[in-house]
Amino acid sequence: MKSLVVANWKMNPPSFKEAKRLFAATKKAAESAKHTTVIVAPPAIFLRELSSAYRGKRISFALQNAHSEAGGAYTGEISLAQATDAGAAYVVIGHAERRAAGETNEDTRKKVAAALAMKITPILCVGESSRNHEGAHFALVKEQLRAGLSDVEPSGMKNLVVVYEPLWTIGAEKAMSPRDMHEMAIFIRKSVMELKGGTGMNTKILYGGSINESNVADMLRNGDVHGLLVGRASEDGEKFSALLQAIEHIA
Repeated sequence: MKSLVVANWKMNPPSFKEAKRLFAATKKAAESAKHTTVIVAPPAIFLRELSSAYRGKRISFALQNAHSEAGGAYTGEISLAQATDAGAAYVVIGHAERRAAGETNEDTRKKVAAALAMKITPILCVGESSRNHEGAHFALVKEQLRAGLSDVEPSGMKNLVVVYEPLWTIGAEKAMSPRDMHEMAIFIRKSVMELKGGTGMNTKILYGGSINESNVADMLRNGDVHGLLVGRASEDGEKFSALLQAIEHIA
């Protein structure tokens, strides 16, 4: 099975000239990564030009965020219809940085349902901002899943990706341990099965948080994940290429 790698550029780079250069390096890396499916999530302002100029089949595109409404008086927002028209096949929902800025579980519910209705694959992010020895983070993640998936039919689970991204690892020096991720992957799968039945067993689960070429192999081998949401390492063409090559070596 191919690994799924989502390259989240966040609010980078500062110019379209640099975005084209980064995409060229990403495209070159993706074309030699036979065991990886690559999704690029650039800033929305760069999405249309990058996707319309791309002629290959190795890369798909995602929007980093979208509004759940089809249109209307929502200044500064982007609709899923606009995302589709610009070339996006995926949308990131509930990213830790969006939740920190005020996105709620109710927002994620609406966005997931709207994305599926538009035939766009939701990449639903869940994860806690901190941990303690009492294990409260499990209840928090379960509630994020319950809310985000509440309007999804069991049959629709095959068209959805779940990312576990603990906020305390984003931008940190180290990712969480694969052993801890394995435990969380089991918990997520069990929680989805409780919510949606047996289809939850096949839920695609990704890990996100300080992942790079040095720790990616261990995470994929031992973390019980189908792939990765990559932030910082995807903003550098050489680092992203090295990460994809590390995946190829374990395929």
